[in-house]
Amino acid sequence: MAAKFSSRSATETGRAIVDLVRSSGVISRVELAERSGLTGASISRTVKRLLDDGLLVETGQGDPTGGKRRTLLELNTQGRYAVGVSVDDARLTYVLINLRGQVVGQLTSGGAGPAEPQVVVRRMAKEVMGLLKRHRVRSVRDVTGIGVAIPGRLDARGHSMRASREATDWEQYALESALGEATGLPVTLEHDYVCAALGEFWVGRIPATADFICFYAATGFGGGIVLEGEVYRGASANAGEIGHMTLDVDGPLCWCGSRGCLEAFAGPRTVVAKALARREVATRLGLTGAPQDLRADFASIAAAAVAQDADCSALVQESARYVSAAVLSLTNVMDLDRVILSGPAFAEAGPLYLSAAQEAVSTLSFMRQVHPVTIELSQLGLSSAAVGAATVALDENLLAPAGPPAEPAGERAPLTASRRRRSRALG
Repeated sequence: MAAKFSSRSATETGRAIVDLVRSSGVISRVELAERSGLTGASISRTVKRLLDDGLLVETGQGDPTGGKRRTLLELNTQGRYAVGVSVDDARLTYVLINLRGQVVGQLTSGGAGPAEPQVVVRRMAKEVMGLLKRHRVRSVRDVTGIGVAIPGRLDARGHSMRASREATDWEQYALESALGEATGLPVTLEHDYVCAALGEFWVGRIPATADFICFYAATGFGGGIVLEGEVYRGASANAGEIGHMTLDVDGPLCWCGSRGCLEAFAGPRTVVAKALARREVATRLGLTGAPQDLRADFASIAAAAVAQDADCSALVQESARYVSAAVLSLTNVMDLDRVILSGPAFAEAGPLYLSAAQEAVSTLSFMRQVHPVTIELSQLGLSSAAVGAATVALDENLLAPAGPPAEPAGERAPLTASRRRRSRALG
């Protein structure tokens, strides 16, 4: 581990020491030196800075070992907070986390829907401040920032690009700077599926050395890929667009311009369209077919399918068959031993998708005789992306000076692909 720590900057070293304290619960300076490979002097300097910054606190002394008893350190859970927001058409989910990644506050409100971005941002700012006040966060200076989980692609400036077949006012909207101006806090945008993977990692269910994919389903599909504790980004920080995996080169046209994409075969939009084509089913479930009701329509179909409605079960099972083929392909190509199904669509019809994916992988995986592959549903429910977004904000700004950015709102450096690439899955 010494080599891993020795080449880091002071900020990176401080962040890594915070991670070691987080994973240990309580730890002494001597143990930090042993685990990091850093010298006692380096540990002393770093710990002093972290104590001065309010990130660590001294918490008594360890057991006697024949010499001077060691002073123990732990995270100051009231020293810093971060806010995570998951944005989609159906709902906005907010979480407030402390330095340990523990959720200390949560809020759900109506989704972005067809509202103009400026209107949604004003509401988001109000709801963020309400969340902080409700949970008695003394000052915004105690908040490292806001992480926002969004669907679709990000360009090099961190702007959201087209995420559906309908172009909207959100296209190229500078959400990061707008929300930053409205709250006075640093804002970091991240893919919802990456945030979901970080959320799974953060809560401690995934070993630090594990390779896994968080297969995220909302109105489309995405995959947060974590390899040895690092998020895999790709050339433009947009790796993980599983929904546009081609399953049939002569298949149906997808909104992205290609044919035979997973979303075209199995996405919630396709499931709803097929249900609407059956008038009796659409009437019985009260489906509207309106774009803004896509998630609600799919939820109605999913609930009926789980309740063993024959028509709806057939529709969801067909979708699950294509999803399981995609999961199988991912495990074969990347030699994975773990896939987590997360997101609203899987929260609504998870058992059906889980069963199909488990059967496909257990019987057809190329490596099934070498190692087992675990397919599981997320235990974080609808909050996984928001929790992950909060950890991104915590990690990005943890050792920055507390409080609002010094430069005027709107003049901060843009979120670049290289900056996003540094986000880590913390242990």
